[in-house]
Amino acid sequence: MLHGFTEDASIWDAYTAALCKQFTVLTPDLPGHGQSEHWDEPHTMEKQAIMLKELLDIHTISTVVIIGHSMGGYITMAFADAFPEYLKGLCLFHSSAMADSPETKNSRDKVINVVRKNKFSFLAHFIPDLFAPDNRKKYETKIQELIDKASTMKPEGIINAIEGMKLRNDRRHVLETLAVPVLFVAGKQDSRVPIDNILQQLSIPAHAEALFLGGVGHMGYIEAQNEILISFNNFLNKNYSK
Repeated sequence: MLHGFTEDASIWDAYTAALCKQFTVLTPDLPGHGQSEHWDEPHTMEKQAIMLKELLDIHTISTVVIIGHSMGGYITMAFADAFPEYLKGLCLFHSSAMADSPETKNSRDKVINVVRKNKFSFLAHFIPDLFAPDNRKKYETKIQELIDKASTMKPEGIINAIEGMKLRNDRRHVLETLAVPVLFVAGKQDSRVPIDNILQQLSIPAHAEALFLGGVGHMGYIEAQNEILISFNNFLNKNYSK
């Protein structure tokens, strides 16, 4: 289970508590996040996919289902491109196989400049906007916890993660060639990965499943925890077992 940008492995705590009763679950901190040091270069999706493959090999794990939230989904697609023989299934969780548009790349450059000036100001605005508008007050405490954790990140780690996302390749062709099931989980109020974006990709894999959540933004693991846990459990039981 791969977390997203400015998050860490702890976002999965409620999920691992349930899933580890039946499955072996790995929840690494990605470079520059949580307890992992950042690299002195862009955190490319390809390099992080190699890191993930090495982690699996260390634990002698040869088959895996990968669930990737947001940036974690971009890494999942890079892994699927490079190491498809490991996969039993994958989930793009508020994520996409598409590359950044030119407009999004320009926006990321502007964000990098903001982070260089004041990472705390960036995080205080960025993280609440990931939630559906009606959920920001409801999850005010959770939002502050996310901001506090992200505030421990070094600016270089934040910037190198943004650079890595900006540089990622379009991997819709990987969806087309995958021989394993793909689960799409999307929030109908997700401003980062709009549902129209997901609908364009849903017909590409040979086997695709989808969960579209009303009243949910980009942070479904908080905004719709019970529904998503059920969906993950069903997907895993259908496609992978010990």
